[in-house]
Amino acid sequence: MANLKLNSVSKIYPSGALALYKADFSLSDSEFIAVVGGEKSGKSTLLRLIAGLEEVTGGEIIVGGKDVTKVDSKERDIAMIFQGNTLYPSLNVLENMAYGLRIRKASQAVVEQRVKAAADMLGLTDILFRKPKMLTASQKQLVAFGRAIVREPKLYLLDDPISGLSPETRAELRSVLINLQMRMKGTFVYATKNVNEAITMATRIVVLRDGFVQQIDTPANLYDYPANAFVAFTIGSPTINFVNNAAVVKDGEGYAVEADGVRFALPANIVERFKNIADYVEGGKKVILGLRPEDAFVGEGGIISAKVTAAQEICGTGYADCDAGKLSFVVKADGVKKDDSVLVGFDLTHAYLFDADTRLTVLERDGGYVKTEYPEADVIPLTYAEEEEIKNKLKLKPEDKKKKR
Repeated sequence: MANLKLNSVSKIYPSGALALYKADFSLSDSEFIAVVGGEKSGKSTLLRLIAGLEEVTGGEIIVGGKDVTKVDSKERDIAMIFQGNTLYPSLNVLENMAYGLRIRKASQAVVEQRVKAAADMLGLTDILFRKPKMLTASQKQLVAFGRAIVREPKLYLLDDPISGLSPETRAELRSVLINLQMRMKGTFVYATKNVNEAITMATRIVVLRDGFVQQIDTPANLYDYPANAFVAFTIGSPTINFVNNAAVVKDGEGYAVEADGVRFALPANIVERFKNIADYVEGGKKVILGLRPEDAFVGEGGIISAKVTAAQEICGTGYADCDAGKLSFVVKADGVKKDDSVLVGFDLTHAYLFDADTRLTVLERDGGYVKTEYPEADVIPLTYAEEEEIKNKLKLKPEDKKKKR
């Protein structure tokens, strides 16, 4: 049974500002799903709506098979952990963790049993009688986790809880959360701006932009089969290279993508997946070519002359920023330095193609796509123009604003 199900959940403020538009997805028991997006993407709003801290404008929220859309937040049996979750300074660790149980009038035996179990799980047993001012940043956040755990809720909502901490502390708490979720078999919804964090922690990821769901799928499927250019840009580090406003042309017996005087020959596996390729060759429709840095290289086999403008190492792999005049690329490259002249090449069997107007992928999924049980993975997102049209329709006109005063 789905532990959480959202049916067309929307949030539109009285001003006409859109925070979330018709979000549809479900979580199974014990699933760990991440929600990623930038500022004002709607990820925090989504969690607040599920928790009952804000009212939905439309749609339904089902938790554990029960419609809680109009149920008070205190009655939803949901724990929410915020960024920089505040502890009560006058209470020690034990009392902070027990607070939620005490206000629900749990027996002393239940309080002691649950706090002890959570403290053992989180390594807090030796500091149960310390006040928050005596704790490290990591310990404070662990206490916040413990305060949620002792309630044993149906659902855990985590709104970027480890943001703002040092990289070392974040890494430590990521491991804690992963192990915690596995040991408790809890259902977690984790909102974060950090895509790499989401990829390493979650079984599935919801990608949001400006309140619109772009795609929901496993990290691997999002990386290999992005529904649109935004998802391709969001999933992956360093970010994907784009060649914009490119034409699709015949290239001998095959096809190629051409832009700014450079021709990228499309291999057979890409042509086979290209939906309605004739519309682009004969109809003049343009595409966006996506090339990931890890599928690009410098040296023998390169097709574009470029100058290295910067070189860096990411997770032990060298990358170079290469300027080729009107085109520029980040490519995998070891042993190069700034101002080197190089030839840049690409493994085009891993190319991505998106319609230049809709920004949706034009490539069909192939046998490499790993199908899941969740129908939302097959949903085609709105085009960029459709999203803008919806936002503009919702905006209050000047005369409407005067009427509201």
